Amino acid sequence: MALVTTKEMFEKAFKGNYAIGAFNINNMEIIQGVLKGAANKNSAVILQCSKSALKYAGPKCLLKMVESISEEYGVDVALHLDHGPDLETIKLCVENGFTSVMFDGSHYDYEENVAKTKEVVEYAHAHGVVVEAELGKLAGVEDDVKVDAAHATYTDPDQAVDFVKRTGVDSLAIAIGTSHGAYKFKGEAKLDFDRLATITEKLEANGFKNFPIVLHGASSVDPAVIEMCNKYGGSIKGASGIPIDMLRKASSMAVCKINMDTDIRLAMTAGIRKTLAEKPDNFDPRSYLSVGRDMIEQLVEYKIENVLGSVDSMK
Repeated sequence: MALVTTKEMFEKAFKGNYAIGAFNINNMEIIQGVLKGAANKNSAVILQCSKSALKYAGPKCLLKMVESISEEYGVDVALHLDHGPDLETIKLCVENGFTSVMFDGSHYDYEENVAKTKEVVEYAHAHGVVVEAELGKLAGVEDDVKVDAAHATYTDPDQAVDFVKRTGVDSLAIAIGTSHGAYKFKGEAKLDFDRLATITEKLEANGFKNFPIVLHGASSVDPAVIEMCNKYGGSIKGASGIPIDMLRKASSMAVCKINMDTDIRLAMTAGIRKTLAEKPDNFDPRSYLSVGRDMIEQLVEYKIENVLGSVDSMK
């Protein structure tokens, strides 16, 4: 299968009241696990790389692995840059075959975010690549993205309309209460669905019908996986994520892309820890990495069926 942009994926997702899963990748086993899980559910999928992943594996290596593995499993895949910090990184990904990029200017003041995002859009669109941007600030930690709770801000609906008008972005990541990392909430999880609905309504009223909204920081942080990690030598305490019913509600609204990184990391780590603890004499990376890969495959299948609702989206 050739790599695709998210344009058609999102059009179908909006009309079908489901979301496409965007899973962060770093190595071959993660790519295999995600794509096999997606293939088993006949679901389109987005594979995304942070700047740290680019540094770890290299954009050419990641591209070739995604191309070959997606061809093997026959899955529609968009290869996406997650939290691109600058135009230089955007250009690196576009030049290396990525079909989608995100520019994260949420840490700039509003006007600078608009200006820098517009510059990215003009460059990417000239090369046939779609652009996601972010408005509002999510709390939490993900690779190089670090925002404490005191500086997190929800997305303003009127500002969202102005931002889309002036930048020409193809999708918008908004802040409605999700958070990066494994420690998302100290108390009860809350997502501002009224804000999500208002943003969608205002966009539609201004000519942006079926405009794709993106949720970052949307891992569920499964307690059973945390328990497995801790049982076999881990020390992940107090972790909490977004409840599945909230994510499913979001995906039935205007949210067309849901990002999950922490859940992938936890699943692989749990599988590897269990294998090495049960077989301490094992030093064959293929055996323990394959267990981690299987954990990811099962996770992706579950997310597609119970969270995203994107089963058979490749029909």
